[in-house]
Amino acid sequence: MKAMILATLGFATIAVPTVADAQRWTPIAQRQGQLQGRIDQGIRSGALNRREADRLRGELRQLDRLEDRYRRSGGGLSMSERNDLDRRYAVLSRQVRFEKHDRNHRR
Repeated sequence: MKAMILATLGFATIAVPTVADAQRWTPIAQRQGQLQGRIDQGIRSGALNRREADRLRGELRQLDRLEDRYRRSGGGLSMSERNDLDRRYAVLSRQVRFEKHDRNHRR
């Protein structure tokens, strides 16, 4: 009986992070809006120059087109496509953070 309870508890502790991760997933449209807002704020504050902002916006548009291609190819996003987009948005988010803090101010 104890072994069964311990096995059940062990399984529950393994499953909980997976459920928590699924609940923390941010919808793609929301991530796009957040990144666009961070880029706009960077221009207003002078943390991003025009060239940096244009390049970051271009990469954001490329991700939008990739998402459209994924959605058209299979009627929705598969888990691997969603993971790919998540990874790419995380990379772009790090690029925005880097560009905003690299001390290239507008001239």
